[in-house]
Formats: sequence, structure tokens, C-alpha cells
Amino acid sequence: MISLKAGSFLRKVSAPVVVALNSNGRGGERKFKALMESTLKEIREGASALDMDPKPNPGAGVEDVYGEDRATEDQPVTPWTTSVASGYSLLRDPHHNKGLAFTDKERDAHYVRGLLPPAVVTQELQEKKLMHNLRQYQVPLQRYMALMDLQERNQRLFYKLLIDNVEELLPVVYTPTVGEACQKYGSIFRRPQGLYISLKEKGKILEVLKNWPEKKIQVIVVTDGERILGLGDLGCQGMGIPVGKLALYTALGGVRPSSCLPVTIDVGTNNEELLKDEFYIGIRQKRATGQEYSELLHEFMCAVKQNYGEKVLIQFEDFANHNAFELLAKYRASHLVFNDDIQGTASVVLAGVVAALKLVGGTLAEHTFLFLGAGEAGTGIAELIALEMSKQTKAPIEETRKKIWLVDSKGLIVSSRMESLQHFKKPWAHEHEPLKTLLDAVKAIKPTVLIGSSGVGKTFTKEVVEAMASFNERPVIFALSNPTSQSECTAEQAYTWSKGRAIFASGSPFDPVECNGKVFVPGQANNAYIFPGFGLGLVISGAIRVHDDMLLAASEALAGQVTEDNFDKGLIYPPFCNIRKISAEIAANVASKAYELGLATRLPRPANLVKYAESCMYSPVYRNYR
Repeated sequence: MISLKAGSFLRKVSAPVVVALNSNGRGGERKFKALMESTLKEIREGASALDMDPKPNPGAGVEDVYGEDRATEDQPVTPWTTSVASGYSLLRDPHHNKGLAFTDKERDAHYVRGLLPPAVVTQELQEKKLMHNLRQYQVPLQRYMALMDLQERNQRLFYKLLIDNVEELLPVVYTPTVGEACQKYGSIFRRPQGLYISLKEKGKILEVLKNWPEKKIQVIVVTDGERILGLGDLGCQGMGIPVGKLALYTALGGVRPSSCLPVTIDVGTNNEELLKDEFYIGIRQKRATGQEYSELLHEFMCAVKQNYGEKVLIQFEDFANHNAFELLAKYRASHLVFNDDIQGTASVVLAGVVAALKLVGGTLAEHTFLFLGAGEAGTGIAELIALEMSKQTKAPIEETRKKIWLVDSKGLIVSSRMESLQHFKKPWAHEHEPLKTLLDAVKAIKPTVLIGSSGVGKTFTKEVVEAMASFNERPVIFALSNPTSQSECTAEQAYTWSKGRAIFASGSPFDPVECNGKVFVPGQANNAYIFPGFGLGLVISGAIRVHDDMLLAASEALAGQVTEDNFDKGLIYPPFCNIRKISAEIAANVASKAYELGLATRLPRPANLVKYAESCMYSPVYRNYR
């Protein structure tokens, strides 16, 4: 391994070394020895012109290996960080490649001269060209593949593109397109991204983690692929989800890409189509369960903590309900863990509900909530709403839960079903006669807020929406299931059937709708509002555990970003074009709560947490190389 200073030696004396080695006899040996001694002395004294400023980075104590946190400083650096290679290799290193943006001086200094066409262009022009090319694709999956290719070729340009065009590109790198990408992952697979840990690696997971080239990891997103969006068991092909989520951690939350690690735990799949697919990239067996599954996950959790320390955030993603709740309950006391499907969804929906109440009026406790779907998303949202209600009214959470009703595949969850209910549904079993359908539940409960998290499309029928509108002046309707095909109803249906009176939000994006001569802009209750800023807040505070109050803090911060102008347009979420500012506010609120709860380890506490969060954010602007 060659350090920056050793890199200086190779770059500055490679030609003299060749001369010395080619000299005949002892004179050549003496020249070579003298040259080596003088260069080693230079390295020891730290006189290299290429040596980077060793000041610590602000990113929660993790060494800024690539100088990413200081990308906007006018400080020329060397692109060689851990090894020295040819200019040809530099052009193929996504961390440092700038394509045609290499200046003439850089091309000479780093052996790139002649390996590129003579034109020198700006990063802005590269961005303009790529966006033009992306817009030529008619198929979203083609755009996804083009963006993934860019990420593997030029990392900074990829994130610059994503940050500057977030509203246009978010549906490509995230839901809904990422769902199709996962379904076809075996067919479109080109280069591996992230770590694949299968049953074959049992007993060797620590060794596998050490195979990952980056040693300073802050955020891990892990899935076992059993419940990818609303698409079901996609096995090993669920890797598209951790890759996409971590791209958003960087683009939206400013977490450095080198400190992010996507992981897929492959324990098999029960998807018969995939098992028969010759292009499937995972192990071909039925999904492991029980002790075999638990032991593999436990080994992974222990290995992560051993290899990366106490403060690495582990985000569970798209696990099936039974495993999602169990893993969160099992490890939340010993690891820094977060389940985006349970906690992230809950936080973003609570923020939307709090914002919607400014249009509808009343407090949380004055409203009645009905959920379609009682899985990890539905129960997670319900619990966080009950928690916030309890906080506001000082009433026990057992009381506030009674304002919230859930419908699952068997009908309304009521106390007479208690014995047959899964443990996470039992707190929501209230006294009421059994009701089989959602429409019956809507008519009987008369909710003011209807939330869909069922993963089943077209379940908010015309009759259901009309019933909501019949006893609510402004019915609040959230159709959260992803991707778009699984949404409980479309924005157009919600506005049309309610005669333009609904306050609507969805999980996947919908276009603006014109109804009764007015244009409505549907909100998107997208987890991407929450998890990037939430993760950044944990990182900058050095938090060691996630507390429910941190989720409430994130919701409050997001709801506080909705302006009067947004409300006038019917929006209950702020526009995504301001997402980095929103993420900084969320990060500051979460970090503040971590300090308040005594869970933060980064001391002393920064005086201005918002400015500190902004200063820690990764910038994709190209750096100047010496």
C-alpha cells in the first residue's frame, strides 16, 4: 500500500529511477541508493507537494479518505490516495475520474495526456449533455441503467446530476423504477455493487466484510429481499434497494459515498419464477427460516459491530413483516439500527398528517384514523401517531391507540380476533363488531384520515372515497403503497371522486390533476424526505442508539418546512428541490434530540447544529488535482 507521500515519490522520481537502474556497474547502484535515501527522507519529513491537509473532517470522526467533505474548497490535491497507477487506470477509477473535465495541466501531471480527446469541458457542460441523453430514453429502466453506468464511471458527476435534478431523477433511482430494476436485476446485472452475503458465507462473514475496500463505514443498508416494495420475494435481486437508498443518503443527505455500504443477505427465495430463471444471480434454494436464518443474521450483526464499531448505522430494508419486527426488537438495544419500512415511513406520514391538520383544523387527538394494511408500515405509522398524540395530550399511549383502527386481509381488527392475531397487531384490537370490508369499516368508524399501506392496488374504490367525502369536508387520504401499480388509488381518482376536496398524498409520484377548474399538486409521502436527514443526524452526533423521540423530532422538522405557499397549492410536503436544506434541518433536530437523550458521543456539542450539518454534507463538485 503506497501512501500519498510515497505516491509523490513515484510520480516525481519515476524517470530518474529508470535512468539509475539502467546505469551500468556500481555507479548506477550508488545513484539509485542515493535517490532512494533522499526520497525516503523527504517522505519522513512530510515535504511532499502532494500531501493532503491532515486536518480532521467533520463527518463524525470518520477519516475523509477521498477528501470528499472538503470538495468545495479551493485546495488542489492529488487523486492518488492509496495507490499509484497509470493515467489509464485513473480514468477508470470512479472516485477520481473527471472525463473531459481534466485540465491540460492535470493531463500532463497524471499521465492522461493523449488518453482523452483534446477538448476540456466543465462539469456543468457534462451534466447538461447527460441530462439531454437521459431524456431521449422512453423506457424508465433504460434511464436507470444509464445512471448506474454513470455511477460506476464517474461518481461525482452522478451525484451532481442527481442533486441538481432530484425531482426528475428520484423516480428513476428510487421508486417506482427501482422496483422494475430489482425484478430484472439478473438480466441487467453488469458489475457487482455492494456485498453479497449468502448461506455459503456462514462462519466467515467477518472475513467477507474485510473484503470491502472501504474500511471507514458509517451507514449500511441491508435487505434479505423477501418483501421488495409491493413486489414480494425477489431474493438476491433485491440489491437494487440498498444501492438506491444509499445513493439517496449521499445525494439528499450528504453522507459520503465512500462511507456507505449496501448489503444483501441471500438465504434463498420462495419465488419459483426466479428459481427457474437461468439468469438469476442468487443461490437456488427455498428461503432459509428459523434457527438457520437467525444465526446468519446474528453473525452478520456481530461482525458489523466488530469490524466497524458502535456508531455504524444499520438500516433494515424490505424484510418480511415477521422478521422486520423481530430484528428491530432484538437489536435496537445493542446496535444503532433503523427500519425504514416501519420507522421511516411512520415518520414521513406523521409529518404529512401534522401538516394536513393545518388545512383541516383540530389536533391529532381530535381526529380518527383508519388504516388499510396492518403490516410493518401500517402498524409503524399507527404507533408513531399514537406516540405523538400521547406526547401532546399527556394521555397514556394505550388510550391514544383507541383513536386508531386497522383493517387487514380478514377485516377490521377487533378484540374478538385477539387470539388469532400476530403480536404486532394486538395493540390495535379494539371493541367493535367484526366488519369484513374496508367500505363497511369506513362507514362504521367514520375516520377523518384514511391511510393505505396494504401493498394492494385499487383498494380505495370510488365508494370508499365518496363515503370519506360524505362525512368530511376535507377528507385526508394517503395511498402509500409502492410502486405506482400497487397504489390504493391514483391522485386523479382521489380528487375526482371527492370533487376536489380531498387532501391527498401517495407513496409513488403522480402528476398534477385538474379538477373543477383547479390544478391540484399531489403530495408524495416519500421516505426519502426522512431517512437521509435522519441518518445524517445520527452520524454527525455520533449517536449510539435510535430512540422513538428522534423519529418524532424528524417528523416535526419536516412538517415545519411546509410553507404557506405550499399549503395554497394543496401540498402537505415541501418540494423536493429543497431537499438538502430539509435534510439539514432534520439532521439538526435529530442530533439535538440525541444530545438531549444522552445518546450522542460527538463532544462538545456544536453551537449551531444546522450549520454543522450543512458543513458535513458531501459535495460532488470536481476537485482540482496537482
